[in-house]
Amino acid sequence: MGQATDNTPLIRIEHAGRVFRMGEVEVAAVADADLSIAPGELIVVLGPSGSGKSTLLNLIGAMDRPTSGRVLYGNLDLTAQSEPALTDFRRRKLGFIFQFYNLVPTLTARENVQVASELVRGALDPLEALGLVGLADRAEHFPAQLSGGEQQRVAIARALAKKPELLLADEPTGALDLEMAREVLGLIQRLNRERGLTTLIITHNPAIARIASRIIRIVSGHIAESRVNDQPIAAHDVSW
Repeated sequence: MGQATDNTPLIRIEHAGRVFRMGEVEVAAVADADLSIAPGELIVVLGPSGSGKSTLLNLIGAMDRPTSGRVLYGNLDLTAQSEPALTDFRRRKLGFIFQFYNLVPTLTARENVQVASELVRGALDPLEALGLVGLADRAEHFPAQLSGGEQQRVAIARALAKKPELLLADEPTGALDLEMAREVLGLIQRLNRERGLTTLIITHNPAIARIASRIIRIVSGHIAESRVNDQPIAAHDVSW
């Protein structure tokens, strides 16, 4: 389904906008955005609260539709797809990580990952996915028995179980202290480098942007800057 080729960006956003109506007022959360994401990139989208970065991620992740322009995954125009087709696309192609983990508290770590692995054919075994994030020995623990960093690693394992082509992370360290944040960022960085997993992180924290291969800055719904980071730092050197 719309697989990117060597010469085709994985994601293309072409003059995309997203307007929300609040009573008589229209608010442009994203305006006339143009962006290409190549396979294997680690991109950080940086911007303050309310700048439109979460809306941009939702457009890329086919969780929302642009009110103007279009979003393409390889050669597939996501803007033209039906809701069932978009659901199938998200299930098979994308992995999501959120700030607050979204784990089911009554399921063990293994069972939380299994929920995702059962959605697609050829998924990783839950224990294998947990092994990738260093938590195979915690597989039978419930979320309440895990630290915040461990819970986020379970959430990453859940995303990885589907073998996604694109990993989307929405403030993945927002609920963590610095040491746990370094741990989670280090894992994301390693997955990007060792497995070639195309990754997009949105954050308000400039320190996190330093790990990226490319930094995109969004201001008031507009992409104000997109620049290559020639010297990304290792996650364990991140500090704030």
